[in-house]
Amino acid sequence: MRFWKIHSGALMRKSLAIATVLSVFIIWKTFQNMQNGVGPGPGTITFPVQSCRGINTNKDSSIISPRIMFFNSSATVNKRVLILSKRTVVIVRDLLPILEGKRILYEIHHLAGGDKDLLPSLTEQDRGKYVAIIFTSFSYYFGLSLWNRHLLDNYCHAFGVGMILFNLGESSGTSPSTEWFPFKIYTSALQFQLYHVAKNATILRLVKGNNVLDSEGKFDQHKWSIFVPRSGTNFIQDFEVIATSNFNDETIENKIGISDDPKGFPVVIHDLGKRDNIHRVYFGAGLTFWPHKLLFLDALSFVSQHKLAKALDRWIQVDIDDIFVGRTGIRMKKDDVKAMIITQRTLQKLVPGFQLNLGFSGKYFEHGSADENEGDRELVENASEFRWFDHMWAHKQPHKVDNLEAMKQQMMLNMEFAKKHNIPVDTSYSVAPHHSGVYPVYDILYEAWRETTGVQVTSTEEYPHLKQAWRRRGFIYHDVMVLPRQTCGLFTHNLFLEEYPGGKEVLLKSIYGGELFQVIVTNPVNIFMTHLSNYGNDRLALYTFTNVIKFIQCWTNLRLMSLPPLELGKKYFELFPGEMEPVWHHPCKDPRHKEIWPTWKSCNRLPSFLIIGPQKTGTTALHMFLSVHPDVRQNNQNEKSYEETQFFASVNYYKGLGWYMNNFPDVPENSSTLLFEKTANYFDSMKAPMRMHALLPDAKIIVILNDPVRRAYSWYQHMRSHDNEAACNVGFFDLLTSHVNASAPVKSLRGRCLVPGLYAEHLERWMLHFSAVQGTGRKKKDS
Repeated sequence: MRFWKIHSGALMRKSLAIATVLSVFIIWKTFQNMQNGVGPGPGTITFPVQSCRGINTNKDSSIISPRIMFFNSSATVNKRVLILSKRTVVIVRDLLPILEGKRILYEIHHLAGGDKDLLPSLTEQDRGKYVAIIFTSFSYYFGLSLWNRHLLDNYCHAFGVGMILFNLGESSGTSPSTEWFPFKIYTSALQFQLYHVAKNATILRLVKGNNVLDSEGKFDQHKWSIFVPRSGTNFIQDFEVIATSNFNDETIENKIGISDDPKGFPVVIHDLGKRDNIHRVYFGAGLTFWPHKLLFLDALSFVSQHKLAKALDRWIQVDIDDIFVGRTGIRMKKDDVKAMIITQRTLQKLVPGFQLNLGFSGKYFEHGSADENEGDRELVENASEFRWFDHMWAHKQPHKVDNLEAMKQQMMLNMEFAKKHNIPVDTSYSVAPHHSGVYPVYDILYEAWRETTGVQVTSTEEYPHLKQAWRRRGFIYHDVMVLPRQTCGLFTHNLFLEEYPGGKEVLLKSIYGGELFQVIVTNPVNIFMTHLSNYGNDRLALYTFTNVIKFIQCWTNLRLMSLPPLELGKKYFELFPGEMEPVWHHPCKDPRHKEIWPTWKSCNRLPSFLIIGPQKTGTTALHMFLSVHPDVRQNNQNEKSYEETQFFASVNYYKGLGWYMNNFPDVPENSSTLLFEKTANYFDSMKAPMRMHALLPDAKIIVILNDPVRRAYSWYQHMRSHDNEAACNVGFFDLLTSHVNASAPVKSLRGRCLVPGLYAEHLERWMLHFSAVQGTGRKKKDS
C-alpha cells in the first residue's frame, strides 16, 4: 500500500510537471501566433506563409553583368509609349492596366504585317513622340520590312529610346534571321519550378535582385519562350540574362538540344546595345506571370532613360469600417482586439507611422453576444492605440437622408458617443457607409461634414467607377479631398480562410504576387477598405496585410510608410495635382452608382441634345425656334447668362451635378419630351468635349458653322455694341494684325474673334469623344 502511495505521488508530481510544461508551451505558441497576427481563434487553422529565398551568389555569377549605357541623353522626347501590335493580341489587355495604373500615356498602333505596315509618325518638329517602344511580339519587330526596321532603329538611336519585346508563342526552334541575335527560341507550355532574378542586372530598380520564386509544387503553367544560346556564340559579351527559370519537364534539355544540366534557362534577356546603341529587353513569357509585371516596370524605366521611372515611396492606410456594427457571430472578441494591437506593433516596425484606422457607428456598441460585447469594451479601453473616424451614428447611408439637419444629427450623435468613451476621433477624415453620397456626390453630405466635424478628407472606391480598379482617381469637391480607396479581397462575409470564395488559393494568390500585391506596386497612395468581421473569426485581415507587406519587402525596393489621413490627402494631390478637378458621370448609367443615388432625384433632368456653338453663327435663333416646339423643352433661364447654363466650360462645373440638373425641368420617365440646352462657347472649349461625354455619352451635338471671317467680324461688332473698350478704340483690321506686345484687353478680344473660327481644330477635338452620327452640323448661308 505504501509502495503504491509513493509511486502514486511521484506520478502525480510528474503529471503536474508535464501539464505545466504543456501549458507554458501552449501559451508561448498562442503568443507567437498572435505576433503573426493569427490567434488560435474558434477554428484554429494553420495559415500558409511564403517566405523569401535568396540565391547562392557564388553559383549565380554567370548572370551578373556590368552596367553599360549607350543612350543619347540630350534628345527631347515626349513621355508617351508606342505599342506596336496586331488587333487580336491578348497581351495588350495585360499591358493597359499597368500603364494606366501608372498614369503613363500610350498609343497603340496596329500592324498589318510585312510590307503592308505603315509606322506612325515618330517625330514632331524636333521632338521625339515616344519615349519607349513596345512590341507585343518580337516576331513583329523582326518581321518588319527592312525599311521600317531601319526607320525605327534610326529613331531609337537618335533619341535614345529603347524597346521592350514580348513572346507571343513564336514557333519553337525558330531564330530571327539576323546575325546579331545569338539565340534560338524554344516555346512551350511549361510548369516553372524555380524562377531566378539576377543579382545585379542592369535594369533592376523596383525589383530586388538575387531573388528566387519557388512554385512549391503548385500548378502554375504558362507559355514560355526560352532563349537558347546558339552553338559557337559568346552571348555574354552583348547580352545579359535578367531572369532564368527551371521547369518540371525533365526532357526539356533533349528537346532544345542542350545535353548538360543547366542551372536555369534564360527567359528574360537584355540586349546591351553594343552593336547599335539600342537597348532591347526580351520577355520569354507574358505579363500573366506576376514577376514579369515588376520586371516590365523596371524595363520601361530603363529603356526610357528613367523618364518613366516612378518614385519608390508607398503610403499605406488600412481602414476598418463598421466598428461596433455587425450581427452576432461575426464581431470581434477580446482576444481579437489584443491580436490587432500586437499585429499593429509588428507592422509599425515594417511601415513607419502605421496605425489602423477605425470607422465607428456608436449606436451599435455592445449589441453582440457577451463575448463580443467584451470585445467592444476592449476596443474602447484601448482606443488610444488606433486612429478613429466617424462612420455615421446608426451606419445610415447618406443618400437615404433627405435633409441637412438629420444628416448633421447622425454625425453629432457619433461625436457625443466618442466623447463619452474618450475615443480620439480624427475629425478631418470620414467615410460614409457604402461610400454613399461621396460619389455620385450628394451635396447634403458635404454640407453636413463642413458644418459639424469639419471633414477635409474622405475616400471612395466609386470614382470614377468601381471597375476597373486601376482607373480609380481622386478629386476635390467643396474643399473636401476625395481619395481613391482600394479593396483588398476582404468583404463583410469573408470570415474564414477555408470558406473564402473560390478557395483559399484565391486569397493567397492575391497576396503573393497577385491583385493585392500589384495594387501596392502600382499606387503610391493606398487606402484599403476592410471590415470589422475581417478581424474576428480567422482574423483574415491581420494575416493578409502582415504577409503582403512582408512579401512586398521581400521582392521589391519599395519604401513603405504611413501618414495621418489629412497629410495623406495633401500628399496625394501633391503627387497628382491634375486630379483636383472632378469629372461628373451620369449617375444612372452605372448600376452601383444608381444604388447610392437618392431615389427622389431624377435622372430625367439631363439634356438629350446640346447646341454647342460657336458664337455668332445663329445659335440663339436656333435655340428660340426649337423652344417653341411642343415636345422640346429648354433649360431654365438665369439672370447672368440668360438662356445659357455655361456648365461644361466655366466655373459652374464646380457647382456640381445637382446644380446642373436643377437647371432643367423634371419630365416623366417615359415621356417623349426632349430636353436641350445651348451654350455657344462650348465649341472652342478645351475641356467641354471630355466633360460632356463623361456625363452625356449618348447626347446629340449640334454645331452651326459660318464663314470664319464673317463670324469674327460679327463678334467684333457684338463687343462694340456692348461698349467693350478695346473694340471701341481699335479698328477690326488693326485688331487682327495687332502685335504680340498689344495690351491684354486687345489680345483677349483678338482671341475671341479668331480662336472659335479654327473649325477643323475644334471639330477634331469633339470627334475624339463623340462619333460622327452623334453630331449634326449646319453651314449658315449668307443672307
